[in-house]
Amino acid sequence: MTATSDRPIRVVLAEDSMLLREGLVRLFDEAGFETVGAYGDAEALLSEVDRVGPDVAVLDVRMPPTFRGEGVRAAIELRRRVPGLGVLLLSQYVEGTYAHELLASADGGMGYLLKDRVASLEDLQDAVERVHDGGTVLDPQVVRELLSRRGDPLAALTPREREVLELMAEGRTNSGIATQLFIGVGAVEKNVTSIFQKLGLEDSGTDHRRVLAVLAWLRR
Repeated sequence: MTATSDRPIRVVLAEDSMLLREGLVRLFDEAGFETVGAYGDAEALLSEVDRVGPDVAVLDVRMPPTFRGEGVRAAIELRRRVPGLGVLLLSQYVEGTYAHELLASADGGMGYLLKDRVASLEDLQDAVERVHDGGTVLDPQVVRELLSRRGDPLAALTPREREVLELMAEGRTNSGIATQLFIGVGAVEKNVTSIFQKLGLEDSGTDHRRVLAVLAWLRR
């Protein structure tokens, strides 16, 4: 997939592990992306982002100097500087608070994957392309963590609605949810309508904004 008709998606990377950083660059190359910068810390990426002009930023969550969320803070600053920039966070562990911070930061494509998922070229390529196109990519374990943080408000949902909500939060379309649950698209649409009615959320008309609305409700 290309950022325009005549150039590949431009990716900038911040990852403090040199081996993983070099491995990711090779995967980006194999996927047909152009790596315009690869840095060992978030500050270096921020200092160069205006010069390199990326379409998607891929950042580790924990990086020097404190290893306590530098990647998330850099991602939020990047979104402020470059509205609409796609951001993909990588982490060794499920860290729901960091996911909330990024999801609440601004509009635009966003993702949060565990590092063991990026060993697959197909998965990594799909994630970067979806984030570049304005979509949401959340690791299933991250989704479960986000949903588990607010148990009581979900009590009004039926088991099927909870399944639909979890898949919706992963960024799946109605068609994708129908395929996953072996039900019709019409049934998914009815469940989605019921979910938003029960949670007091308005359907914005697009899957991406719908996911953000659900996660914003979970964050309250």
